[in-house]
Amino acid sequence: MSNLYWLTEDQMTRLRPYFPKSRGKARVDDRQVLSGIIFINRNGLRWRDAPAAYGPPKTLYNRWKRWSDMGVFTRIMAGLAAEAPDYKTISIDATYLKAHRTASSLWLKKGGVDA
Repeated sequence: MSNLYWLTEDQMTRLRPYFPKSRGKARVDDRQVLSGIIFINRNGLRWRDAPAAYGPPKTLYNRWKRWSDMGVFTRIMAGLAAEAPDYKTISIDATYLKAHRTASSLWLKKGGVDA
């Protein structure tokens, strides 16, 4: 069983109306690239660590960058949310904090009182 993430055809059918129109040369498979972008973001990987099944990392990054700048992902999220509003509070947290392994002991080293 593969641990890779793949969008289903039903999901792609819902997402396609939000994609920009292709001009000139045909794009690399949208399902493959978008699945790769989701996989990278979900797992917190670097672009160059993308599994080969999703295609070249440069292609994934270029599509993510271009579509982000064009607001495609914002339109997708707004459009999907508007399709079936359930009037519940939904929160997406993109916070990611890193602390050095000694950060928790700094208080003790500076003369703080351990509670």
